[in-house]
Amino acid sequence: MNILSDMLVRLSGTETEQLYNELLIYFGLVGAIDQCQALETAWKDPYNKQEIEKFIKAWLGRKQRKKTEAIAGII
Repeated sequence: MNILSDMLVRLSGTETEQLYNELLIYFGLVGAIDQCQALETAWKDPYNKQEIEKFIKAWLGRKQRKKTEAIAGII
């Protein structure tokens, strides 16, 4: 996913797929003929790019909080 590369974000394959699916749902792109291309096209629009970046940053923040809470629960 070029979007993650542009943002310098690295995720595992499973995490990338999960994020990709959530992005498609959130931005209403599920069912598009070429979902990947639709997302990449949205990324090229300045407003959509900003919204996609916000979504990804929030998603990463939630993921980090869950990880921190899980670690705190073990200690």
